Amino acid sequence: MPKFEMKELSGSLFKNERKEKDTHPDYRGDCLINGQAMWISAWIKKGKNGSFMSLAFKPKEDTQGRRQAGKQAEDDDPIPF
Repeated sequence: MPKFEMKELSGSLFKNERKEKDTHPDYRGDCLINGQAMWISAWIKKGKNGSFMSLAFKPKEDTQGRRQAGKQAEDDDPIPF
């Protein structure tokens, strides 16, 4: 099977099956922006005009000591233990 190569300015989101708290994202994934691999976190929110997704992007290099290879950490706690 050919190896997947992410294209510039594109990414993927997947339902967060491990969400335990309201603060955890509803969806998470990764993307490539300006040649930098980024994590994407998305929360479904309700506004006065209906439902929408709120997004946050974080460089993958900021996740040292956390899961790698497409697995984002569950929270933003910088302490790895």
